[in-house]
Amino acid sequence: MTTNMGSTDRILRVIAGIALVLFAVLGPADITWKWIGWIGVVAIGTAAVGWCPAYTLLGIKTCKSA
Repeated sequence: MTTNMGSTDRILRVIAGIALVLFAVLGPADITWKWIGWIGVVAIGTAAVGWCPAYTLLGIKTCKSA
């Protein structure tokens, strides 16, 4: 598994992931779409690893070539 995400991409994924998880945890209890916030865990995980399976399938690479 080679890295295919750049640092800017990883930072944005962490921010979005944290926001989504916070929505799932702290959001209003009466919203039925609250479960969608747990998708933030996937965003945080891919940012931590630096590899996105969707990028691999689409041939996208946002990191600088070594």
